[in-house]
Amino acid sequence: MAQNAKIKVVADQQGNIISISPNNPEWGSIRIEQRTVSFNSKGFRDSKVRTFFFKGKIEELQEDNITLDTEFTGNIVIKESFEPFFTNTEHPKYEQLRDKDLKIAGDTGIRCKGVDPETGEVRDIYRTTEYDSTGTKQDVLIAHVNGDEIRAANSSNVSVNISKSEMENLTKSKKKEEAKVEEPMEEEEVVMEEESFEL
Repeated sequence: MAQNAKIKVVADQQGNIISISPNNPEWGSIRIEQRTVSFNSKGFRDSKVRTFFFKGKIEELQEDNITLDTEFTGNIVIKESFEPFFTNTEHPKYEQLRDKDLKIAGDTGIRCKGVDPETGEVRDIYRTTEYDSTGTKQDVLIAHVNGDEIRAANSSNVSVNISKSEMENLTKSKKKEEAKVEEPMEEEEVVMEEESFEL
């Protein structure tokens, strides 16, 4: 990370600071974002937005009096792992919730895979973000090894008969999508789903 902007609170589509969980109205979340700016190995500027959700009971989140003007110190950091971040195996939707953190390559649906240094096995990569109030934590990233598969899938998704206006629309859509996600690898797009949680 070369440079981080201030962390800001983001309201939901209805303008609410606290978003109510669709699964349990007693619980909710507050979304924060941070823009990061870095430069790749070829010197090109790369700006991304990282997102994190504070979760808790609605009444407790209200007690914190967080507003759009609330300032947070520290950073939002990326954490990647070969182990899922959702670990409640007794939960009835365990597999679904576990898999929400899988690192997926763009619109291909392909899971990013890496080599586990302990076993040598090629495994799925899980990805999440954390809020670090100290500003001392670093990103924990895992290099993926299935880049050829991802590039091939991206190539097969491109139509050769695209009009100029369609190409412009695709470019605009891609820029909007890229602004939502931090991409640790420069050659492939990584898309994370909107945060949701089960209680």
